[in-house]
Amino acid sequence: MNRAEKAALQLRAVDVLQMLKETRTYDELAAVTDLPAGDLNRYVNGHVLPSAERAREVVSGVGHEALAEELEARIEVDDEGYVDNSVAVFDQAFLDLVAPVAADAYGFERPDAVLTAATDGITLAAAMASYFGARCVYAKKSKETAVEEFVEARQRLQSGIELTYYLPASSLSAGDTVLVVDDLIRSGETQELLLDIADHAGAEVGGVFALIAVGDEGTERAAALTDAPVGALVDVEP
Repeated sequence: MNRAEKAALQLRAVDVLQMLKETRTYDELAAVTDLPAGDLNRYVNGHVLPSAERAREVVSGVGHEALAEELEARIEVDDEGYVDNSVAVFDQAFLDLVAPVAADAYGFERPDAVLTAATDGITLAAAMASYFGARCVYAKKSKETAVEEFVEARQRLQSGIELTYYLPASSLSAGDTVLVVDDLIRSGETQELLLDIADHAGAEVGGVFALIAVGDEGTERAAALTDAPVGALVDVEP
């Protein structure tokens, strides 16, 4: 790990600790992190940075668990299983914390592009792309008027409706590594379309990630279509 990577890791850990501190005392934070309250005070207030080892433990361990709890507090599920995650997808600061934690938890390597479907997945894709220093690209259900060439993926849904997504052909190049993300995965139909787009563009899939998985159907479907890591920050019952 070079000096810049170490500093980035340490600052990510401080971001996670500051988020946790918003709803906890230092003693409660110490119980969660197994770190001394005095040290946590100095980290949170920016007086010193945690060591690389401590920072890694915070980001990979406490960070994932804490962010999952924070996300669960931001979503509502009605009696029919529909998920309202608007509070989460509109909170860019929260999503910026999700990106490094997800990358660490699932071992996502740096992609050339982060691919999602318009519209609710865009804020998460932007956070992931910013973290990796990658392009953020998103497919739409309609064609842009001024764009001449598209990569298309089409699928007939169980309801009988045919769904088509379009991505400007210039957005991906053959050989690119693509991380497919979305705010929610339920049936896996959208993720399959995005994986089809990556395949048609000649790109390699580096992973599939969603904030929320409703049941196992979607993640299992995606996992069957790629050898890359597939995961979600939170699982909810359908």
